[in-house]
Amino acid sequence: MEAGGIKENLERIRGDIAAAAQRSGRPPSAVTLVAITKTVPAPVVAEALKFGVTELGENRVQEAKGKAPLLPSTGLTWHMVGRLQTNKAREAAHLFSLIHSLDREDLALALNRAGEAAGKPVNVLVQVSMTGAPQQGGVPAEKVDEFIGKSASLRYIHILGLMALGPWPAGEAEIRQAYRSARELFDRVAPGAGEGFRTLSLGMSGDYRVAIEEGSTLVRIGTAIFGERRREA
Repeated sequence: MEAGGIKENLERIRGDIAAAAQRSGRPPSAVTLVAITKTVPAPVVAEALKFGVTELGENRVQEAKGKAPLLPSTGLTWHMVGRLQTNKAREAAHLFSLIHSLDREDLALALNRAGEAAGKPVNVLVQVSMTGAPQQGGVPAEKVDEFIGKSASLRYIHILGLMALGPWPAGEAEIRQAYRSARELFDRVAPGAGEGFRTLSLGMSGDYRVAIEEGSTLVRIGTAIFGERRREA
């Protein structure tokens, strides 16, 4: 995509974010935009950085590992937004500032070991299943309290909030209800979840406006910025 197209897309998206935040009674600054760069070449990502993008998200450790050295080493925050294998936990803890997809005990233990080896906590979001779709992953909503309690007891795990995927394909009413339920769950568990539990990651290119209206504090947007995703090798 040409730089002009990226600029126009970002301007439109930021306008949408501001309007949706206002409808939810919050300022635009209450919502963080993470640009999802899966399959997007580093030179194209670099164009987006010229227009104020500072938060980047990747689905795979290997792609981020190859791309990050080609981009500025300071001023960027990297997010791991895809499902994470336990054997990639150490690399992910090193590469990413926030891992969005903590959803099982063995991964919590692997990330805790990675944090211990690095001498610093690993920042994570607990991924919650609001749809019951097994391919999406996520902790069942009724087990979130127990899972957070166990994970938070690990010394090198720092839980900053929740992440959930919306149902897809689905109509707006179904998507809205899933995100509303996620926000209600977030509000319920937050008081006992510890310091720093403030992030609710909901919404992608197709539904970020609804997600923000329902309380999302972070949206993950790729195709709406960069165009249709390139086919992976």
